[in-house]
Amino acid sequence: MSGTAPEPAEIPGIRLVIVDDHAIFRSGLKADLDPSLLVVGEAGSVDDAVRVIAEVRPDVVLLDVHLPGGRGGGGHEVITSSAALHGTTRFLALSVSDAAEDVVSVIRAGARGYITKSASGKDITDAINRVAGGDAVFSPRLAGFVLDAFGTSPAEIADDELDRLSARELEVMRLIARGYSYKEVAKELFIGIKTVETHVSAVLRKLQLSSRHELTHWAAQRRLL
Repeated sequence: MSGTAPEPAEIPGIRLVIVDDHAIFRSGLKADLDPSLLVVGEAGSVDDAVRVIAEVRPDVVLLDVHLPGGRGGGGHEVITSSAALHGTTRFLALSVSDAAEDVVSVIRAGARGYITKSASGKDITDAINRVAGGDAVFSPRLAGFVLDAFGTSPAEIADDELDRLSARELEVMRLIARGYSYKEVAKELFIGIKTVETHVSAVLRKLQLSSRHELTHWAAQRRLL
């Protein structure tokens, strides 16, 4: 494989369900999201969310963590109650909370990402596209909670796999696998976006992978996430 790896393209026609107990927030969010996203359902409680998700089977559920109804489990309960759909529906948590217990709870339940409500409509749209495409997406400062909860020990990684990557490539690989955008990686490591692209291309080539999704899966299997 040659050349640089592009940012994930916008996926047209993503079918989205928005779950939040504040109707005014749902309305404002819909207005801020890219019009290419198709909002096919809304819900304001655990029970309504489970019902709507089962009925419309969306591609992505944008899910608040704290919701009324059900057995009091909030977003975690919505995900576990929709377990049969996990093969086709992906969950992205969107919350005002940045508490470690909230982040870890929904990720353990099966969410593919977690971003805070301080994100812009563009950033949320980008996160939805990434999750729909198979990536894991986290607001950068929340990734540490996930790493702490699931462990980051590289003990199970064969030395020859690690030896293929330079120290900088390993840093870039970890961030990309955690769901950082190229821009976020560049900011975190104080390098240019083009340099990030070059490193990602080299990482994918050396590990014989073809996409960010495969890279995330590779890293997760080796307990790097």
